[in-house]
Amino acid sequence: VKVPVPKDFDSFLGQFSFPNFSSIGKTEVWITGFTIALVASLETLLCVEATDKLDPEKNVTPTNRELFAQGTGNILSGLIGGLPITQVIVRSSANIQSGGKTKLSAIIHGFFLLIAVVLIPTLLNKIPLSVLAAILFIVGFKLAKPSTFKQMFSLGWKQWVPFIVTILGIIFKDLLWGIGIGLVVGIFITLIKSFQNSHFLHKEGEDVNDGKIKMTLAEEVTFFNKATILKELDKIPENSVLELDVTKTVYLDNDIIEILEDFSHKAKDRNITIDLISQRGNVTNPESFVEFFKLDYKAKKLPLSDL
Repeated sequence: VKVPVPKDFDSFLGQFSFPNFSSIGKTEVWITGFTIALVASLETLLCVEATDKLDPEKNVTPTNRELFAQGTGNILSGLIGGLPITQVIVRSSANIQSGGKTKLSAIIHGFFLLIAVVLIPTLLNKIPLSVLAAILFIVGFKLAKPSTFKQMFSLGWKQWVPFIVTILGIIFKDLLWGIGIGLVVGIFITLIKSFQNSHFLHKEGEDVNDGKIKMTLAEEVTFFNKATILKELDKIPENSVLELDVTKTVYLDNDIIEILEDFSHKAKDRNITIDLISQRGNVTNPESFVEFFKLDYKAKKLPLSDL
């Protein structure tokens, strides 16, 4: 550990330096500042998530307030020549293990650090880095113990793959790359889940041609589900009844409405009866799906721009 050891009060004040505002117009300064702010914010949010899980009372940290406080602290730190600050899981876990339950534990912890740096810097410099490494190793093991990997694996590949990809990205690249790659993989898997869960199809009757086919749309149906729904509608046989349930649908993309509109014209030629079930009531063979859902949006006081 290398903590500055001031000889007197004047040399202690000499450690503080004010910013050189003549460089504020340089592009490199803004790029560096944005990068540090992004990495520090991501690290803080990750530490908040981990700390809330370690908390035996399961309190929920207000993330907006945490980031606002961090930004304020970083501004003040930069004005006196200090390093950027961020939440660190080592101190948070130490507070939890010591029985800390309120914000006062973090404040007292900060004052203890300040007092130690001011009064016993020589003693702090005698701490071997291997000791600090051992502390970080223990904390890291508690956060990423084998049971955590086993639990994530038991949740299925949709949870396991983003988890492992994020960890590998952080280890072999850095924190920002790891989170970014994990986020992209997570979004891709979410799109796959949305594509697969656009609707539920149920057929009734021994003879498919005489039976009733019930299609229940999901809560949110976007253009990603267009191909799946179009394929299912084309499979509906002639002389059948399609019961289309949209009672639980909150968002219906305009592309899906256009598919239903086109299918209603084909249904007449194939003698398919469409029973539309919604919160406004049941309608058999609606004249226009576009007009129906416009009225549905007005009834729910939703913006028509979504259509």
